[in-house]
Amino acid sequence: MPEVYARFLLRRPNLPLAEAWIHLDGPDATDEHLVDIPLLGSVSAGLPIEACLDSATIRVPGRMVRRNTYALRVRGNSMIDCNIFDGDVIIIERQESAENGETAVVMINNQEVTLKKLYIEKSGVRLQPANERMAPIYLKNSDIQVLGLVMGVVRQEELAA
Repeated sequence: MPEVYARFLLRRPNLPLAEAWIHLDGPDATDEHLVDIPLLGSVSAGLPIEACLDSATIRVPGRMVRRNTYALRVRGNSMIDCNIFDGDVIIIERQESAENGETAVVMINNQEVTLKKLYIEKSGVRLQPANERMAPIYLKNSDIQVLGLVMGVVRQEELAA
């Protein structure tokens, strides 16, 4: 059975998400520097899915944790151009607002959750995938609630035996 290890990607501020990642390894990623954060379930990187809470935890480097940090497992391929792939675990900082163009976890109509870039436009809100083969979602401001912003990624990778 192949061994599985995690790669930790930390978001650098003020850069487009596709270019913002730095790899955490060495002392930052050793067991004594890892902390548990809640893994609250899954988020869709595609069509929105029903919000389902879970109560697991995941160990991440302490540098990735702020005061309201949690994790969600990504399902889908709508954010691949931001280096977020199906099966990744994203590290989220709980926030209720997002700047134009931020990658956010968004609840739609108090029931479905999705991961998209958020753009505020005259007619409402555009939830833009980071995958040119997928269409944006257009909604009224009142239809969405920002749950948090992406601050990091945990990628599980298999090592060849």
